[in-house]
Amino acid sequence: MNYIKLKLRKGDKIMKTTIIKTDLLCKSFISDGEVNNVIKNLDMEIYEGDFTVIMGSSGSGKSTLLYALSGMDDVTTGKVSFEGADITILKEKEISKLRKMKLGFVFQGINLIPNLNVYENILSPTYKTKTDRKEIEGKIDALLEKMELTSQKKKFPNQMSGGQKQKVAICRALINNPKVLFADEPTGALNSSQGQNVLNVFTNINREGQSVVMVTHDLKAAIRGNRIIYLKDGRIDGDLKLEEYEDGIATQREEIVYKFLKEKGW
Repeated sequence: MNYIKLKLRKGDKIMKTTIIKTDLLCKSFISDGEVNNVIKNLDMEIYEGDFTVIMGSSGSGKSTLLYALSGMDDVTTGKVSFEGADITILKEKEISKLRKMKLGFVFQGINLIPNLNVYENILSPTYKTKTDRKEIEGKIDALLEKMELTSQKKKFPNQMSGGQKQKVAICRALINNPKVLFADEPTGALNSSQGQNVLNVFTNINREGQSVVMVTHDLKAAIRGNRIIYLKDGRIDGDLKLEEYEDGIATQREEIVYKFLKEKGW
């Protein structure tokens, strides 16, 4: 494992563990006979307990990188390691098991199963797991209570608002206690109020120790992270470290992040 030392505001030192690491990561696509190198020899580390935000202009490789880090897509060359193990060499069944049990994913399009109710949608990733059914039911009830969705338990997706559906999707992503929660533009399909509610959820679960890696183009979403990685042409062009997010300093934080992004050409 690799470690870095950071100073808290109170002067205490903490040790951060590398949970995901890439080595010379490349991802290319072929379109009309031409090779498009989206991610180029990228070396990076994601630290356990961080709220990491990935930003960049359109076409910079943000979502491509997120899918590679989470095992949702194959890499072209290079390596992605999770907890020290190379996941790029895993067979399909092995990577599916890893994604199911240790990596949660929240999509912009939400992707709930329309003919299942809230409870059943959250339950779905637990099928064929060895977890005790009563334990799972208790976890679902606890997640619904945390997300203020207890009264929505039997509703179907088409009976809910966009923000409520995204909260259900977050519950579904958390049900197997993932080590890392990935999110690809999780507020992109929501209005301002719904988006803020969902961001509050991400902030709160991160404060409880959940590692989060989020791609966003939204400044108000980006300021929730304690680390912002800026991509340009498939490479890291900036890495901003921040303290833990607090509502009272949101405006000041926006100014800091906006200045960083502007310097990078955002």
